[in-house]
Amino acid sequence: MDGANPAAGEVITVVVADDQTTVRDGLTTVLSLLPDIRVVGEARDGAEAVELVRQTKPRVVLMDLRMPGIDGVAATAAITAQHSKTAVLVLTTYADDASIAGALRAGARGYLTKDSGRAEIAAAIRSVASGHTTLAADVGRRLLSALDAPPEPPVDLTDRERDVLRLMAQGRNNPEIAKELFIGVSTVKTHINSLFAKLGVRDRGQAIAYAHRTGLAR
Repeated sequence: MDGANPAAGEVITVVVADDQTTVRDGLTTVLSLLPDIRVVGEARDGAEAVELVRQTKPRVVLMDLRMPGIDGVAATAAITAQHSKTAVLVLTTYADDASIAGALRAGARGYLTKDSGRAEIAAAIRSVASGHTTLAADVGRRLLSALDAPPEPPVDLTDRERDVLRLMAQGRNNPEIAKELFIGVSTVKTHINSLFAKLGVRDRGQAIAYAHRTGLAR
């Protein structure tokens, strides 16, 4: 039954991923009050979320974006690539164009901000579990505006920098990237510093968002 549209009376299993303990606890408490939703795991970062999905095969992952290590965009990409029957519903503080585009390109089926109410979150979980796409109203408006924006100018990355960026967007850490590309970890760090400078970004999350925004994550 994993991933099938929920039938009447069927419980929707959920993994909650957020680096803030109070947020995780609050969401779990709220969702536990609903008879058709059951939290089967809590993750503190993207890596834990990916592993919990592998273990529990939930119907929905409620995913924060800004988390240490593997962030929500990279975790979403990994989960949707490996577990096509699990829907990712983003629940985050951020509603900027880069975050929205990065999450949706990574495969998220829904996007809410943390000012969403309990009823809205529950309805979104049920919606994405049924195979639908759900966006908060303000997110939908921003997305439509972004579609009318001019394309982002290309950045002259080397082939190796593109490889490193693609693997970063797939959720790989530096040692894993080094192993995949048969190079040293220090060389990976050099490539990352170079592509950060070229992209004008400060961290992995921003670089990964750029990769999904421009199609370099594939």
